[in-house]
Amino acid sequence: MMRRYETTFIVDPDLAQLDRDQLFKKIQELIPKHNGTIIEFEEWGLKKMAYEVKKKQRGYYVRIDYCGNPTFISEFERILRLDDKILKFMTIVLQQNANLMKIKEEMESKAQSAQDSSQLEKENNDTPLTDNKDDLSKYEPQSDDEE
Repeated sequence: MMRRYETTFIVDPDLAQLDRDQLFKKIQELIPKHNGTIIEFEEWGLKKMAYEVKKKQRGYYVRIDYCGNPTFISEFERILRLDDKILKFMTIVLQQNANLMKIKEEMESKAQSAQDSSQLEKENNDTPLTDNKDDLSKYEPQSDDEE
């Protein structure tokens, strides 16, 4: 039985970009290795935390939306807990019985709509707002001499 989860974790802000990328790669490889599927991996970036965690006031926030089985989650959280680079994490269940095929279809349609909107935006940026200079004449100031 697959469930859909969301894990948000905070990484040490002093971690170098290369080390952070290696950590993210390790996490992204861990989920499929345990028969899970990553739906979305979203980096929120460096943010100020509400309170100090391990003497840090800022942290690098990351959110993962994924499907996996319940036994994997306990192992995943154990790995996050043991890693000193991760300051905090929280996992919530989004769906008890996740339909993987339906989720993949949603991902594909979302990707397609994003591609369509970026294409439309590109086309809109390439075309001028107006080609007819006569359209602008109605915005010219009127004189009060015609009384």
